[in-house]
Amino acid sequence: MVRDQQFLLPPNMIDWLPEDHLVWFVIEVVKALDTAAFHANRKLGGAGRRAYDPDMLLALLIYAYASGERSSRRIEQLCVDHVAFRVLCAQDAPDHSAIARFRATHQDAFTSLFAQVLALCSAQGMVKVGVVSIDGSKIAANASRGANRSSESVQREVERISAQIAQTVVDEAVATDAAEDAESGDGPGGGQGLPEQFARHSGRAANIAKAVSELQRRRDADAAADAHDQKAAEEYLARVAAGGPVGRPPGNVDPVRYHQARIQRARNNIDQVEGVPGAAAAKTRGDARCKIKAAQKDLAKVQADIAAGHQPDLRGKAARARDRRADRAHARGAVADPVNITDPDSRLMTEGSGGGSVQAYNAQFIVTDDHYVLGVHTSQDANDTHCYLPAIAEATTQADGLGKKIGLVLMDSGYFTDENLTATGPERLIAPGKNRDLYADVREDPTSGEPPPDLDPQDAMRYRLRNPANAERYKRRSATVEPVFAHLKEQIKLRRFARRGLAAVTAELNLAATVINIHRLYNTQPAI
Repeated sequence: MVRDQQFLLPPNMIDWLPEDHLVWFVIEVVKALDTAAFHANRKLGGAGRRAYDPDMLLALLIYAYASGERSSRRIEQLCVDHVAFRVLCAQDAPDHSAIARFRATHQDAFTSLFAQVLALCSAQGMVKVGVVSIDGSKIAANASRGANRSSESVQREVERISAQIAQTVVDEAVATDAAEDAESGDGPGGGQGLPEQFARHSGRAANIAKAVSELQRRRDADAAADAHDQKAAEEYLARVAAGGPVGRPPGNVDPVRYHQARIQRARNNIDQVEGVPGAAAAKTRGDARCKIKAAQKDLAKVQADIAAGHQPDLRGKAARARDRRADRAHARGAVADPVNITDPDSRLMTEGSGGGSVQAYNAQFIVTDDHYVLGVHTSQDANDTHCYLPAIAEATTQADGLGKKIGLVLMDSGYFTDENLTATGPERLIAPGKNRDLYADVREDPTSGEPPPDLDPQDAMRYRLRNPANAERYKRRSATVEPVFAHLKEQIKLRRFARRGLAAVTAELNLAATVINIHRLYNTQPAI
């Protein structure tokens, strides 16, 4: 076997891959896009080697992600020994630092890239938004659980590093003075630059400072959540006093004020028919007086309990959730709501049904009925409760850009809250619990038509999902969004982010979603 035989004719790279190979499709897609944002910082002229073509680097990243390769060092190696990568970079293999810099420098451009690719897919007759599904999946952060610290630990670390930096500066000054005296100022480094220890401690101090800022942001968010809960309680009491629909009471409603509001409402009913003759008015007054007596009795009981030292629990929903997290953490000997000093934006989240935890982000995907990603949202919330509004806002923005309107949104029980049920926006079906319970309710107690107007939002949704037609529509949820998560984690292999910080991982998630849509378009529409 002769391996040193030269080619008799110059090789043509076009012959190296079949015409329908994904590489050619990616190159054509990139040509069809507006990539000006990726050219904005391109180096033109001056010293040094010629800069790599941004379009080539973009196509290289897209194809690498589509092939499940995200490491810049691995991509560099593939550009040397993998024929598809060699064709894509035209045998001008970029080094790993150029690939990593390109990905980091243009993180804001990946959001607009996602929108452009989505528009390209829509122009090919794809992206059907009549029914969309929303779900979240945990993706590990580029940080260790061992880097989590309590707020007290972070503060002690700040004080320790500050002291070390100060001592390093003093030691360096003493050493420099001694060197100047002995060698006429020609000491190590000529007195220029920072000592290595100072640079090392300064870098760690910067990470700690980010952690301190994150702790303050969390305190501000907790205060805002408590204020929101207090406002909800005040609005509930106002509805009770006005006699309007009230629904379930928030957990932080003051029972004394609640019974006082009941009394006030009954007195208002009496005032409204005061002096009005007839049996109906008399019945209204009688019923109101009975309600006053019942409310006064309940009020007296509450006041007696308070006098006996049994104070009511006036914590709001957010405060109760914080306390539950603290109790669970204390039970297993862990820190409640720790901050990670490697990636302060990441969170410790429960993964799967086994109860294990991982330092991660919550990646929210909005997926169309034909398996295109309509939008993504990177959340720091460990569960999906508060993810619907930002996710649907992102999806609506993208749909509006395509000139389309979302018809129905499907979500699992992680989104089942009054806020998500009553928010403005598209029609939605949100499961109140496990699928097997939902379909059992349909079989045992089916409904038809719209729910009665006196039901609260949660009971109204339960009524709607006992309708066999709605239950059948809801079945599309798992068949829509789960295959996309499989593509994300098995094909693209995005189980851990390569970068750190919320903005960086959001850019990486947008790139991954872009690749999913390109791959989907390639499989369904092999020509642009």
